[in-house]
Amino acid sequence: MIDPRLVTLRTFARCGTVAATAELMGYSPSAVSAQLRELQQSLGLTLLARDGRGLRLTAAGKELVRRSDALFAQWEQIRAASASADGQVPGQFGIGGFSTAATHLIAPLLPRLRDLHPSVEVQVMEASPARCFDLLVAERIDVAVVVSMQGEVLLEADPRFEKITLLDDPLDVMVPADHPLAAQERVSLDQLVADPWVTDQPGSAYRALFTAAFTAAGLTPRIAHEATEWGTAIALVGAGAGVGLLPRLVSLADTPGVRRVRLAGPGRLTRRIIAAMRAGSAEAQLPRDSIRLLREIAQDVLDTHLAGEGDEGGNRSPSTPHGISDGGRSAHPSP
Repeated sequence: MIDPRLVTLRTFARCGTVAATAELMGYSPSAVSAQLRELQQSLGLTLLARDGRGLRLTAAGKELVRRSDALFAQWEQIRAASASADGQVPGQFGIGGFSTAATHLIAPLLPRLRDLHPSVEVQVMEASPARCFDLLVAERIDVAVVVSMQGEVLLEADPRFEKITLLDDPLDVMVPADHPLAAQERVSLDQLVADPWVTDQPGSAYRALFTAAFTAAGLTPRIAHEATEWGTAIALVGAGAGVGLLPRLVSLADTPGVRRVRLAGPGRLTRRIIAAMRAGSAEAQLPRDSIRLLREIAQDVLDTHLAGEGDEGGNRSPSTPHGISDGGRSAHPSP
């Protein structure tokens, strides 16, 4: 078994402060400091040095953290293989994800996991992608559901994580129910470029996706409103304040004043949603079952949001491919 104090050191290396490490791991700051002191004493190495009022990793500490990546990946593989030898699963399992994923993918996952593994206690943590990866390093969760394009999270060449594609979530257009194009099956951005648009604030992942769509179409949108929550954006569209882009994973059910129309032509984009795990852990039973069930749930959700919202705001035709990727496992995110 790997020394848990090494997990604390790796978490400190990611967070940068004792206080942040303590908050992430659920310890007190004094307990984190004690673990780090004890690890240094047991190894006979100076791993941390004073840096103003805080601490920083020494060269020895950085090297220990870097070289431990392979050790942790191998341990995850050993643990998974040992458990699968006679069908055992751990008693606890943690899964984290951003708000839309938590609502539409992770919450429906819980009863299905309970049916398969009734003795397992599953804990859900709704969190930003960056925090999800912090939680993986701290071993507070075992699977994170995130959007791969998030600029604040870099998976490229990071040996601590591996990822599996869950789905490619298409962007649709949401328009007021009385919009001239509301009854269309498909619409292109150039048909809506003169409309006022609702989008997220500059610097957000969704704003980057919004900008990429119009750049691909060679158009400049007229941004009238900024909203950080999908519910706010949907309400603004329903009030006739503008139009917006909406991932298909986000529901328009119970929103009679808004219609979902499929996006066609230049600017038609998807956001890739992935499951990320600690390197070496993907072959464990609970992550494997979770990935399979999440893909099934994603298929059902996209079908429903495209065809099943009906008069409440959905597109009525289910004939378009649903955007589910076959999703091979890789240590690197797709473009």
